[in-house]
Amino acid sequence: MSRIGRLPVPIPEKVTVAVQDGTVHVEGPKGRLSLLVPPAIAVEIADRKIVCRRPSDEKRHRALHGLTRALLANMVTGVTAGFIRKLEMVGVGYRAAAQGRTLTLSLGYSRPVVYTVPAGIAVEVENQTLITVSGADKQLVGAVAAKIRSFRKPEPYKGKGIKYLEERIRRKAGKTGA
Repeated sequence: MSRIGRLPVPIPEKVTVAVQDGTVHVEGPKGRLSLLVPPAIAVEIADRKIVCRRPSDEKRHRALHGLTRALLANMVTGVTAGFIRKLEMVGVGYRAAAQGRTLTLSLGYSRPVVYTVPAGIAVEVENQTLITVSGADKQLVGAVAAKIRSFRKPEPYKGKGIKYLEERIRRKAGKTGA
């Protein structure tokens, strides 16, 4: 049996979980999330725990078993604590400004990059170079952070660009003048 899949997901207080028609709905203080469960996996709620079961030891069923359990655990964590991804802008004149649902980035291009933040995600800008992306959906938080980073990926020679706060850029030496 899958080591990850067989672990039950504890349901904390203030979180409600409902299973109907192959969809799991999780609601908590930070929001509401839902997941369409693969038909092969059975999801049950027993004494404040979510339990996933699979029909056989077929490779596909084993993979879906662990995946479904991990996604449900991320949903429960997301509606209780939420997920945060921090980005740092490195470069002269690089700055960000958040206003409502739009994020404006000055990245050395001829015009500023304007990004509309999707619903369910909060973007905060601290000291013009630190961007914090937060929300209940782990997948969406990561996708938004990756999209913001893609506007100016960090380059290895001077280290300029948008990078994750914990990311280390491997630097290259560059050319030597002869």
